[in-house]
Amino acid sequence: MPLKIPPVTQSKFAKLGIRTPFDLVLHLPLRYEDETKITRVADLVPGESAQVEGEIIHSEVMYRPRRSLVCQLQDDSGDILYLRFLNFYPSQQKQLAVGKKIRALGEPRMGFFGDEMVHPKCRVAGESIPLKQALTPVYPTTAGLPQPTLTKYIHAALTELELDDTLPESILQRLRLPEFASSVKLLHQPPPNIDENALLERAHPAWMRIKFDELLAQQLSMRVHYRERSQRVAPKLVAHNNLTDGLLKDLPFALTGAQKKVWHEISNDLARPHPMQRLLQGDVGSGKTVVAALAALQAIENGYQVAFMAPTEILAEQHFLKLRDWLKPLGIEPVWLSGSLKKKDKTAAAERIASGDTMLAIGTHALFQTSVEFKKLGLVIVDEQHKFGVQQRLALRGKGTEPHQLMMSATPIPRTLAMSYYADLDVSVIDELPPGRTPIVTKLVSDARREEVFERVRAACMEGRQAYWVCPLIDESEALQLQTALETYATLTQIFPELRIGLAHGKLSSAEKAQTMAAFKGGELQLLVATTVIEVGVDVPNASLMVIDHAERMGLAQLHQLRGRVGRGAAESMCVLLFQQPLSELARARLKIIFENTDGFEIAQQDLRLRGPGELLGARQSGVPMLRFADLGEDDKLLDKARDIADEMLRDFPQEAQAHLQRWMANEPDYLRT
Repeated sequence: MPLKIPPVTQSKFAKLGIRTPFDLVLHLPLRYEDETKITRVADLVPGESAQVEGEIIHSEVMYRPRRSLVCQLQDDSGDILYLRFLNFYPSQQKQLAVGKKIRALGEPRMGFFGDEMVHPKCRVAGESIPLKQALTPVYPTTAGLPQPTLTKYIHAALTELELDDTLPESILQRLRLPEFASSVKLLHQPPPNIDENALLERAHPAWMRIKFDELLAQQLSMRVHYRERSQRVAPKLVAHNNLTDGLLKDLPFALTGAQKKVWHEISNDLARPHPMQRLLQGDVGSGKTVVAALAALQAIENGYQVAFMAPTEILAEQHFLKLRDWLKPLGIEPVWLSGSLKKKDKTAAAERIASGDTMLAIGTHALFQTSVEFKKLGLVIVDEQHKFGVQQRLALRGKGTEPHQLMMSATPIPRTLAMSYYADLDVSVIDELPPGRTPIVTKLVSDARREEVFERVRAACMEGRQAYWVCPLIDESEALQLQTALETYATLTQIFPELRIGLAHGKLSSAEKAQTMAAFKGGELQLLVATTVIEVGVDVPNASLMVIDHAERMGLAQLHQLRGRVGRGAAESMCVLLFQQPLSELARARLKIIFENTDGFEIAQQDLRLRGPGELLGARQSGVPMLRFADLGEDDKLLDKARDIADEMLRDFPQEAQAHLQRWMANEPDYLRT
């Protein structure tokens, strides 16, 4: 940093994400204190922060009910205010000695003897000490970094740095935004007559400018990344339509209109000499896997290998079994690779991939391992891509010169999130479910009515249908989750001696899981007790009842995914959400949303409002920094403007665009998604 900052202070700044002088400028206050005026003791309102000025007329250390310093402050009106300090130093006792004139800032309340302030902020007062001319900022801080130190360096940064505008004057006038320099200075030092609510709610024009600049930087970075990708070279995988037509002819169903549309987009992308980076979105059960299979076949037709990766073993295995059934008649034998394979099986699979003996490798993150080398990788398919980090996806991409990438997600991404965090990708959406799907009825049932749910399960199974009973998440602990699953299995086995019941959980071996799922799919089991390992990838058309135990513990995306495991056949299906009272406000809101909505995109939009983008993206593990100032739930109009202005600046004002990116992104070299 050009500012002279001691190394110890710099290390504390780093904990707050402050690494450059400009980061100091953007370290904006959490709230403000008003030290611009004096309130008479007689006019204090309990609960409303105020500053008083007067003389200490009494000061003593009291020992009951606990050791504390208690002072009496009297102002010109003659009224008295008690100042109480539970933790204090000898220096404070001197500052608050009888006869001293001080100013105290705090929140008054009714005390045992009368009005009091507990731990007010105190300073020496006098005619020669003027009142402050601006509101006092209170900054987010960390241990060992007091407010005065932060304020000193922030003020120095505001004074010394060039804060020239990066937006052209014509754009500023058109958007009616204030200048950048005046905006940040106002937010750090607001005048006393400002609308404080507008400041705290981030609705003031100065806040609008900061939020717009942040969104614009993000949009510019995405556009630049998109353009850079179009300069890179990837293999041209043109459509020969031999294997793809063969698969379409063999399938027992026809593609929906939406599937045909997205397949056309993907096929065209693969035929171009630049790397495809396309996100394929589709609600639960919309048929993304068959589109991925067609993409894989187009690559294979051109002599290139395909890597197909999923985040969990059970999902990856479902893909493997389904694709093996579809592709074996076409002469393609996929290879399976996961962490749970025995060493000799892993080695054998890796050898087949390295030699080019197999054209399709399906597995979990085991495909990332340095020991796995592809002979000629042309396409990477990543399912549930948001559950992988950027570095993991990069590791797989690095196994080919510049392979095409198809990322799939059954967690629908709200429009604002897609515009903000996926603007560097091409997005295809399957917005139509295959025909013959019946709507799923969702029921909210209190745990007190558990017996009724048992009867519903028994009735469904005795009628020839099948059911799931999903056990709850327990504090993210696999051991506790497994214990709960085993206990639930034992309980339900006692309750339903007449039913054939199976158990699936994450600790089963790959072979055991496959055997259990095959038995359930084949109708040998009537009821499957499971943890959330069945969240994605399980397709049993005869299953018509889903019971989710302790549904209040699960997120919206997970509830929607689990519900999508039923309703895959012609029979009327039901999802029962069993919940325990009392419900937190967040749990109540989640259950209300899932009960009232079946559209995954609407659920995702409401999830965004509830949780913010961080958790929806899985970005805390992916390394992509979240927006610090803008709120995608509230600032969608600003985002629309930022998107339009980004294109205009790159076209008409490239130097200003580069300056804006440098200002906002200098600290985030990995900000661009890959």
